Amino acid sequence: MGKANIEQAFKSVLERGDKAFVPYIMAGDGGLEQLDEQLAFLEEAGATVVELGIAFSDPVADGPVIQEAGLRALENGVSLTAVLEKLAEGKAKRTIPIVLMTYMNPIHAYGVDNFAVACREAGVDGLIIPDLPLEEEDIIVPTLQEEEIALIRLAALTSTEERLREISKRTEGFLYAVTVTGTTGVRSSFQENLGAHLTVLQEQSNVPVLAGFGVSSPEHVHSLTEHCDGVVVGSKIVDSLYKNDRETIRALITSASISKQK
Repeated sequence: MGKANIEQAFKSVLERGDKAFVPYIMAGDGGLEQLDEQLAFLEEAGATVVELGIAFSDPVADGPVIQEAGLRALENGVSLTAVLEKLAEGKAKRTIPIVLMTYMNPIHAYGVDNFAVACREAGVDGLIIPDLPLEEEDIIVPTLQEEEIALIRLAALTSTEERLREISKRTEGFLYAVTVTGTTGVRSSFQENLGAHLTVLQEQSNVPVLAGFGVSSPEHVHSLTEHCDGVVVGSKIVDSLYKNDRETIRALITSASISKQK
């Protein structure tokens, strides 16, 4: 359970020579009743882990596509409590690891200890908390460790070398290497030195390194995974799911499967 599920999922993919693919979706975009089916589709399509966003009124890390999805979810009455309850209901049928992406404000409102327990009971394996700096992690890390839930850290391009080393050392599950400066969203290209940056993170990290933010095409997946263990794709997945364009999602996920390309 918990972080061990994430570790095993990555191990299975990387040992067969493929790259990991983590799609991001917004919980409750289109209604929470669709969540179980969406997760089952992503697993069947070959996703390694699913990053599940929780709608929040002030999403500082999110670009316009994900912000709009969050607003649609909030308009549908989706809350952190409702998402955890829905995940708990479908836990027995689900095998793909789930990583929640949320902010500290909703966690504080829920209660840190209660939140960690509810995550474990819902089958949540990891957390991404973009507005939690290293210096304040003690407010939640001990509780997450008790529940065996991974805290996945974000490595920003603007961080110092010393800070990146510390983030690489502390992260659990995987290291989320942010590929751009700014918020999430579809982009056409990345900085020239990004490959070298990812290679350095690979050397420093004891867990898989995944590149995310702005990844939106098979070409992006191919070029980035030359330097890291996989990708996280958010805005393109959210937009395609909203438009019910599942073939685009399948093509993106398959693009990380090197064995299928041979």
